[in-house]
Amino acid sequence: MDIFKLGEKILDLLEMVFGFWNNQVSLVFALLGQSPVSFKGGGPWGLVESVQPIFVAVGSSLVVLFFVIGFCSESVDVREEMRFEVILRMLIRLGLSEWLVANNVTIMKAFFNTIGNLVNALSAGNYTTLIIDSTQAEVIKDLGFGEGLIMLILAALLSVIVIICGFFMIYTVYFRFLKIMVIVPIGSIAFSTLAGNRNVANTASTYAKYFLSVVFEAVTMALAIMLCNAFISAGLPSFTGSYSDWAKTLIYLCEMTFTIALTVGSVKGAQSLTSKALGL
Repeated sequence: MDIFKLGEKILDLLEMVFGFWNNQVSLVFALLGQSPVSFKGGGPWGLVESVQPIFVAVGSSLVVLFFVIGFCSESVDVREEMRFEVILRMLIRLGLSEWLVANNVTIMKAFFNTIGNLVNALSAGNYTTLIIDSTQAEVIKDLGFGEGLIMLILAALLSVIVIICGFFMIYTVYFRFLKIMVIVPIGSIAFSTLAGNRNVANTASTYAKYFLSVVFEAVTMALAIMLCNAFISAGLPSFTGSYSDWAKTLIYLCEMTFTIALTVGSVKGAQSLTSKALGL
């Protein structure tokens, strides 16, 4: 009886879930290729720009304070004479710090556009979508009731995992935008420390490294998703050659579940991976 033929129902469930995953991946690529300036119609960025002048004013005031700190620490050092090149270096440091305080957002926007274009070039609409292998689909269609029941339970579990992973991946991408918009105004204060001595200026260096790791993690996220989808589409592992057809399909679905979870883990750890790879 048809009631005992679960293959079609399993395939319908898997196709629906994989369609959901592919839609989430498309949305993620669209978000990663988008500048924070245009995110959500530019509303959140408008708030950032409205508070930015306050941070610029504070940063400009701190430039003078940190310059005085740096001047005093270098001028009282018995190992350092106040030669012309020393004074010139401090003045250059002062001018560079003030320029970065006033123009750091403009520089950041250039980074946003560059990374967005790089992500769009990587995907270019050619990334591998998640589909069920035709051979495995035929096996699922011909399953008996016992094997079909086991496969249905696994497919239901896979569906839950895929849905959770899809929403978690979107959350990670949204959280990246939040991190960027929170740290952008703080840049004016961080770059004001460049006017001080080397110890104080480490704050600006740390901020710049963190900013680059957050911005460049979009590229790492895109590569991770593309590679993990390619893993799934590569077919069955070689060790399944001696297994029965329904067992191969079972392993195939388990591998899909594992790789999807691996994708989300890679996306979640993209910032840490980017920092280590680039030495940030």
